[in-house]
Amino acid sequence: MAKYSKIPEATVRRLSNYLKCLDELESKNEKVVSSATLAAMCNVNPAQVRKDFAYFGEFGVRGMGYRIKDLKNHIKDILGINREWRIAVVGIGNLGSAILVYKDFLKQNYKIVAAFDIDPVGVTGRISERLGKPVEILHVDSLKEVVKQRNIEIGIITVPPQEAQKVADLLVEAEVKGILNLSPVPVRAPEHVKIRNLFFTSALDSLVYYLSK
Repeated sequence: MAKYSKIPEATVRRLSNYLKCLDELESKNEKVVSSATLAAMCNVNPAQVRKDFAYFGEFGVRGMGYRIKDLKNHIKDILGINREWRIAVVGIGNLGSAILVYKDFLKQNYKIVAAFDIDPVGVTGRISERLGKPVEILHVDSLKEVVKQRNIEIGIITVPPQEAQKVADLLVEAEVKGILNLSPVPVRAPEHVKIRNLFFTSALDSLVYYLSK
């Protein structure tokens, strides 16, 4: 994303949504889509679709629309998901377990190559009964070593709130490039490590704001 560093974050989020809609169209053997159709599927207006794509060049064909396969490839290149990203999940409770078996990760070139917990033996037994063994679960004490050995670039934090910053610090020391924090408290890291703090209640707050108007 370095060459697109000044792109609004809202546009980046919409690109991800456009990609999901394009996947749906492609699954129906559609070859071409108009900005109006894509906008309707993604709950935006056609002008917004055209504006978002205009940041990156001209992708459409006048009077025809967008070739779905080509547009998908363009978006993947823009988002940086045209190559594999190796991920570790830290904290294998209910949320962490669900992430381990989330199949759509592989569609976007995200590969979970390790998972960590304070009780790896107990966790492995618990989730193996329900889910099989989707990935090796290791003790969190081995995090730094394993992250470096397996070339892990992204850490996903799903630990209790009181442990979140400790885990973030461990991931920083292990030299990950980015952290997705799903714990219900924000975490901090040096500027060279990109962080996204995602809170379920914030999404609900936004929804309720519009419902209450």
